[in-house]
Amino acid sequence: MDIASLAGIILGVVMLVFGLISSAGIGGLGEYVDYPSAIITFGGAFSCTLASVSMQNFIGGLKSFTLIFKTATLNTTDMIAKIIELSNIARKEGLLSLEEAATDLDEPFLKKGILLIVDGTDPDLVRAIMETELVSIEGRHKDLIGFWETLGAMGPAWGMIGTLIGLVDMLYNMEDVAAIGPAMAVALVTTFYGSVLANWICIPVANKLKANNAAEMMQKEVMIEGLLSIQAGENPRVIEEKLKSFLAPKDRVNPEEETGGEE
Repeated sequence: MDIASLAGIILGVVMLVFGLISSAGIGGLGEYVDYPSAIITFGGAFSCTLASVSMQNFIGGLKSFTLIFKTATLNTTDMIAKIIELSNIARKEGLLSLEEAATDLDEPFLKKGILLIVDGTDPDLVRAIMETELVSIEGRHKDLIGFWETLGAMGPAWGMIGTLIGLVDMLYNMEDVAAIGPAMAVALVTTFYGSVLANWICIPVANKLKANNAAEMMQKEVMIEGLLSIQAGENPRVIEEKLKSFLAPKDRVNPEEETGGEE
């Protein structure tokens, strides 16, 4: 589990409650609870998001919330080490030997590329097939990211709609001066709800999914370059240096230290 996402959401609740208690006291928490405002803001935001996507994408978008708590099973440094290991096998035993090595791989994208190479597929066609799948994967990720960005935009918008409804009602009852203050407070609660929905949930989730997408796309680009280099018969040391260029300098741990390098 990714502790950062869980801690961030929990700390957001803590900070919000702390601010409310500091402002209104424990007894004043009820002032921030208004069911009509909640229905207008949350109901309106989710209904407009539903209108923007298909039912399947809407359900998938809601389910994608759990993705921010998951950690990658294999990081890019480990992936490079695995590719160097495969290149050593291919260099010593030939490309056909990779078919047996592929049976132990848990990464379907890498396994697919290896099987294409073993089948003798032309390198340009291998790249085209792998990059097409890469585009398809990224497209599905962007659908999920777009869901949360749309919901994040609808929250404040419907919060403002709720506020305007409250203000119109308040202006129609200006003769009751004592009720103006409470009516204004209730009207502003909808804006508060919309801001909380956008800034506590939607924007952080969208940003986390973007970061996860970028990391996964980089990993798969490493796989493509590594597999094509293996197919071209390049030296494992050359492949290593090529793939390390994808990493930040601090992450460029020598894979040979873990795999033993070329024997």
